[in-house]
Amino acid sequence: MVEPKAFFSRELLRWYHENRRDLPWRHGHNPYYTWVSEIMLQQTRVDTVIPYFERFISKFPTATDLADAPEEEVLKAWEGLGYYSRARNLQAAAREVKERYGGEVPDDLAAVSSLKGIGPYTAGAIMSIAFNRSEPAVDGNVMRVLSRYFRLHDDIAKPSTRVKIEKVAKELIPDGHASDFNQALMELGALTCTPKSPSCLLCPVMELCEGRIAGEELILPIKTKAKPPKPEVRYAALIEGTGRHEGQLLIRKRPDTGLLARMWELPHVLAAKQASKGSAAEEEAMDQVREMLFQEGIHAEPVEAYCDAEHTFSHIQWQMRVYRCKALSEATLPPGYAFIEREHMEEYAFPNLFLKLILQYFNEQTVGNS
Repeated sequence: MVEPKAFFSRELLRWYHENRRDLPWRHGHNPYYTWVSEIMLQQTRVDTVIPYFERFISKFPTATDLADAPEEEVLKAWEGLGYYSRARNLQAAAREVKERYGGEVPDDLAAVSSLKGIGPYTAGAIMSIAFNRSEPAVDGNVMRVLSRYFRLHDDIAKPSTRVKIEKVAKELIPDGHASDFNQALMELGALTCTPKSPSCLLCPVMELCEGRIAGEELILPIKTKAKPPKPEVRYAALIEGTGRHEGQLLIRKRPDTGLLARMWELPHVLAAKQASKGSAAEEEAMDQVREMLFQEGIHAEPVEAYCDAEHTFSHIQWQMRVYRCKALSEATLPPGYAFIEREHMEEYAFPNLFLKLILQYFNEQTVGNS
């Protein structure tokens, strides 16, 4: 009788050697490359990450280069990937690597785990993929694959379930093959054992998959739903410059801490109340924009609604109405504000929502002037 664990490990490795994707961070066993790629891949698709990774490594080829770079450059290189605390933590950890380990990622689980922004999964991925250590690297893909194969009904949203699956995953790692095995496990979850439409007939371990045999491949894994993000109505000001700032837009820098810290944005305000419906709605919203601009010392007047936009974070959803505003004077700007033109956008790091809005505006101006 075939032993399920041995069968799984053997067949998975065979499949991986024949089907592995050619990804830039898989060239060699560079722990810094593994680290950067794993941080980028959190909450982000592989196809999206590839060009970001290549540009990032070109700009910051070593941990020391990343440690020494201005934060603004790092955030700019990350622009569009979202979850910007990942970039800040990555750079902070690179500085720790430079100071403590001479710029080389240490071949030590405890040392890697102590670095800022590195949790159990990322530590396991670095140790196994780059250093071939028999450490589990359990992410959502891995929990899904193993929950189905072993027909586990534990809620994967619970920390206790992750611990249980980490133990199972560690037992599956063949001696001397941790790097390929963990990548194979991730690959199977990404390409074949997908969340909604698993390709069971193409799976190398389908023969002994208990979830498939029981007809539960679409039920497993069990996961309690997270709370939906809280909606927030916000009003933003698209302020067009005047005089020497003609053709430019006013932006402001976010606070040093908190969500999207130290990035640049259009000035905006959380709605004090939901605007009423009908003809009075726009005026109520513009009154709130006027009050925000007055409080911040910006001499500008809302003119008309420009567009609507939204962006969903893990815990909140910004539902944003943008108002075109006209600067009333060339008064000195308060700290943290700047007028920009399109040619200078590379000097500032923007969250994706505001990057799209600002580019939309400049593109419309270019078309209008052509």
